Amino acid sequence: MVKVKICGITTVGDALACVESGADALGFVFYPKSKRAVTPQVVRKITQNLPPFVSKVGVFVNGDPRDILEIMSYANLDYAQLHGDETPEMCEYVGASRVIKAFRLKDDSSVQEVKNYLKVVRAILVDSYSEVSYGGTGRRADINLILKVKEIASGVPLIVSGGLNPENVATVIREVEPYAVDVSSGVEKSPGVKDWEKVKEFVRRAKTL
Repeated sequence: MVKVKICGITTVGDALACVESGADALGFVFYPKSKRAVTPQVVRKITQNLPPFVSKVGVFVNGDPRDILEIMSYANLDYAQLHGDETPEMCEYVGASRVIKAFRLKDDSSVQEVKNYLKVVRAILVDSYSEVSYGGTGRRADINLILKVKEIASGVPLIVSGGLNPENVATVIREVEPYAVDVSSGVEKSPGVKDWEKVKEFVRRAKTL
């Protein structure tokens, strides 16, 4: 059964609602320019209120690896999702067993870039490309490019994000058969505020295939 990550969590209430709906992982954005940005202090409070067996993921964009490790420790995070232009060396510094490397798929060259990271990450996440944003755009990624990444990264868990919502998640899962799906804006009332009914429906449709 596919795993579900709900990203852009900003409150304890939203976090618990997502977990109760069946989410396997929650994402917290530490990129200051994001509309869903949170502080380590806020995330620490949220994670202290979560039940066991829920994966906690910090989303970072071109951060200092030392700062990332410090935040992960303080905020009780399990994984670092590196969503910028981080090098394989940076991934290795943070720790290959704890890094989810995101790739914003623009063309075949961005697909080929994945090859350089396969030995230094725990999972690969694919997202849509935007010239002005590092994620959370609500745009769909190109399915053909995603399938090429899946072929290249065979053996490494693949997480699909980018423009997912309750209406299209089942179709994407059928087409790609990923390890997990990741949603943010597709289950929101406004940036950083989750629509609990949409969350519940998203998880239900993702997990009933």
